[in-house]
Amino acid sequence: MVPAEKDELRYPVEGQFFVNRTRDGGKAVEALTKGLPAAPAYDLVYRHALEFDGSGEQLAMRSITGSLWMREDQGDSWELITGHLPPIYCVRWG
Repeated sequence: MVPAEKDELRYPVEGQFFVNRTRDGGKAVEALTKGLPAAPAYDLVYRHALEFDGSGEQLAMRSITGSLWMREDQGDSWELITGHLPPIYCVRWG
């Protein structure tokens, strides 16, 4: 999950771009930031733009501001693949 302010504002909570991960149904949540933009950041990710493959190891995330990140470590760290794409609202593994 990538937290954002309410729909009317459309930017990350307090300008901090991170991915929340839980491994226990939400009892504990980790904020993953390694490789993601530092604050202030204004990337926004719609719910269908963060996807993992069938193994759960590879993740892809796409922002509406033109950035694409991928990782093969369950999101422990992220690698910016490109920051120059048009808005894409959905990411899927083929």
